[in-house]
Amino acid sequence: MANDQLNKAAGLIRESKYTTAFTGAGISVESGIPPFRGKEGLWSKYDPIVLDIDYFHRNPEKSWSVIMEIFYDFFGKAKPNRAHEVLAEMEKKGLLKSVITQNIDNLHQEAGSQVVHEFHGNSQKLVCTECKSVYRVGELNMKELPVRCPKCGGLIKPDFIFFGEPIPQDAYFHAIEAAEKSEVMLVIGTTAEIMPAGQIPVMAKSNGAVIIEVNKEPSNLTRHITDIFLQGKASVVMDELLKEVIRV
Repeated sequence: MANDQLNKAAGLIRESKYTTAFTGAGISVESGIPPFRGKEGLWSKYDPIVLDIDYFHRNPEKSWSVIMEIFYDFFGKAKPNRAHEVLAEMEKKGLLKSVITQNIDNLHQEAGSQVVHEFHGNSQKLVCTECKSVYRVGELNMKELPVRCPKCGGLIKPDFIFFGEPIPQDAYFHAIEAAEKSEVMLVIGTTAEIMPAGQIPVMAKSNGAVIIEVNKEPSNLTRHITDIFLQGKASVVMDELLKEVIRV
């Protein structure tokens, strides 16, 4: 990572009146959460059909057994890393307006970020498919599967997006609004290839935003819309970037 690129990125963030962050699986890898896709991804070990909404309703017990293993037994132990913490610190210092995330792990909130637009929902919330009651993980008995609503007996599902479900309207609207207002967008730990979330950095760029990309390897974004590419682990790069932003 070249110092001149880091310095340039820091200067742009200092000058920006509206900076946002767009994050993906790569920011949480250092917290022990593997990505879904790729050689080491979860879909190399599990059949993604368990997160198809129709399959879930037809086979709730089978789906729930895998969901418990992935998202609660395993992911539940994950903690925010330095990259999550830096974004929370930037927000507190008035350097960052919001985080738009494709992740469902709740780590941005656990790190202290207040304004988080969750494009794909949140695994730490549960919703009844019948009466629409919403619960936090820990409020319900999750030892007997499938999980049932204590109010109506309806099937409970994690409040994140399954295959075949639409993007939450509020998150979609706020993400687009943030993209349109952004003067600088930090794109961290994502190749932005999953649609419609991948439209967000493109939309920001088309509205005049400078795109600062933080990834371990170059992506399609690097070749097409990125203005400054900071290569490396998200935790290391973001820590160095914040130090440079507040140095003067």
